[in-house]
Amino acid sequence: MATQSDTTTKTKSSASASPRNARKAAKGGAGAKLTNEQNAESGFQASKQLSVNLQRVLVDLLELSLQGKQAHWNVVGRNFRDTHLQLDEIIDAARSLSDVVAERMRALHALPDGRSDTIAETTSLPEFPHGEVDTDEVVDLITERLEAVVATCREVHDDVDDEDPTSADILHEVLGQMEQFAWMVSAERRTPQGR
Repeated sequence: MATQSDTTTKTKSSASASPRNARKAAKGGAGAKLTNEQNAESGFQASKQLSVNLQRVLVDLLELSLQGKQAHWNVVGRNFRDTHLQLDEIIDAARSLSDVVAERMRALHALPDGRSDTIAETTSLPEFPHGEVDTDEVVDLITERLEAVVATCREVHDDVDDEDPTSADILHEVLGQMEQFAWMVSAERRTPQGR
């Protein structure tokens, strides 16, 4: 018969053997499949490459919204309130634009993947630091991440435009907003030219 300490030891050793953040497999079968309604639909369907390109933009926007929230919660220092509020604007835009990209993918019979594991494994954005971050550093970190989203959009733009100009129009909107935010955020750390 097992004692209390034997059970505790077994529980601790089995818990330590598991990888951090281990997840159970999703229920519901082998994964994403087309429904009967989708199989019955006709019209333009995204190629594998178009799907991959839009997915790259999607995960970067989702990661930007998550990192923006991390910065929003942990920013401290000079101009705290302005930085705090500006981060909310960036987060709202990233979330809204990610939804537009994902719904465009679905309209083209592609399957967007916004799961946290997928985002972490495939985003081009570097990891955001843990803990409190000074406002000046947040300005630099968020500018870098905005520019990473822009770089992804520009990398995939021509291929997307060749296959589907309508999806390229969405990228134009992403580029316009992200480049404007990058300019506005980075201006916080600039001094007038010639001084």
